[in-house]
Amino acid sequence: MHKLGRGHRDKVQQFMAITGSSDKVALQALKASDWHLEAAFDIFYSQPHSRSVTDSRHLEELYNRYKDPYVDMILVDGITLLCNDLMVDPQDIVMLVVSWHMKAATMCEFSRQEFMTGLQSLGVDSIEKFREKIPLMRVELKDEHKFREIYNFSFSWAKEKGQKSLALDTAIGMWQLLFAERHWPLVDHWCQFLQDRHNKAISRDTWSQLLEFAKTVDPLLSNYDAEGAWPYLIDEFVEYLIENGVIQKSG
Repeated sequence: MHKLGRGHRDKVQQFMAITGSSDKVALQALKASDWHLEAAFDIFYSQPHSRSVTDSRHLEELYNRYKDPYVDMILVDGITLLCNDLMVDPQDIVMLVVSWHMKAATMCEFSRQEFMTGLQSLGVDSIEKFREKIPLMRVELKDEHKFREIYNFSFSWAKEKGQKSLALDTAIGMWQLLFAERHWPLVDHWCQFLQDRHNKAISRDTWSQLLEFAKTVDPLLSNYDAEGAWPYLIDEFVEYLIENGVIQKSG
């Protein structure tokens, strides 16, 4: 490894620290990805042999550490303890990525199966290994495809059980969390608009279409098509921006 330049050496060390792989495996993945870390992670984690073998006894011990004393699930107190052990704030978006990996059905709880299967798929059977995965999960948020998956997952995850729509306050909190990562300049105007004009729960269609809108329509709305197939709420938002002088009407 001494023949590599410093930048490449640093990437090899970072790759090894996050994946727990050898320098030989790190070099192979990084060279195959033309030294792009994110692409190298994708290559590494797509190999079936790359996942660490997990010890089911250790998984059981981990689960029992966080399990609620009265119900066979991990609930708010257990998740708070898990966050403390991971040295992560419970409000950190990376905990949403953790829930996505575990395919959790509901916010602030993990079933035994979700927790055990999720950790197995991550190759994690100790809190130390779990901690090592956190930087990789932050990298996943920067991947366009994975961000979309996490964004769409969060609608079902955050809504109340038995409800089809997402409560407005919850939706606003989730948008502020997710778009802080994606840096959509209109997110605060959107949340204010909803509180001023809408004040109702958010449908799945509006939820998914807003990401498309934020991704494809520039913040000055110069390429916004009023005849496009946006949900009525997004069309109303555009009118709201114009009425309030946030955006100048084109043409």
